[in-house]
Amino acid sequence: MSSPASVPNGRKVGLLFGSFNPIHTGHLILAHFMATHTDLEEVWLVVSPQSPFKVGRELLPEQGRLRMVEAAIAGNDRLRALDVEFGMPKPSYTIDTLDELRRRYPSYRFVLLMGEDNLPGLPRWKEADRILAENEVYVYPRPGVASTDVQMHPGIQVVTAPLLDISATFIRDCVRAGKSIRYLVPEPVEQQIQAAGYWRT
Repeated sequence: MSSPASVPNGRKVGLLFGSFNPIHTGHLILAHFMATHTDLEEVWLVVSPQSPFKVGRELLPEQGRLRMVEAAIAGNDRLRALDVEFGMPKPSYTIDTLDELRRRYPSYRFVLLMGEDNLPGLPRWKEADRILAENEVYVYPRPGVASTDVQMHPGIQVVTAPLLDISATFIRDCVRAGKSIRYLVPEPVEQQIQAAGYWRT
């Protein structure tokens, strides 16, 4: 498998994985920041049908979550919604998705975007050593998470990005309680949630 250094002229793309259940303003600010304040040319939002760390949790149908992501980023040519994992075995493992993306885009350089709260768990990921050997990782801060003392790999770079304390769980709870989610999600996403009756009891 090619390493990032072997394709220096390849398009450099950040990958933001998530359930996006639903996508919210925090996701969008982070993705756009990474696409415009770092050396990345684009950020792709990879909609995960099922994370190995969220097995058994209630998720909206994957196509519904994808449509919300597409609506949220419409008109932003630096962001792209990706459904690559929909046709792959579940649960989704990052290394398998990376292998598939490199098969489809052999000249691209992919960078994993990861919250600092997930960094200590990275060694437990499937084939974590190969992930780090073949990819760069850009780590962004998370509210309430102290700067980690984990020994940094040469391929890991900490990026000073905005701290955004917004969660999909909070948004779902607001919907269930009949509270406003205006400005927490883009207007087209709010409209889709209302039209489909998502998370209504």
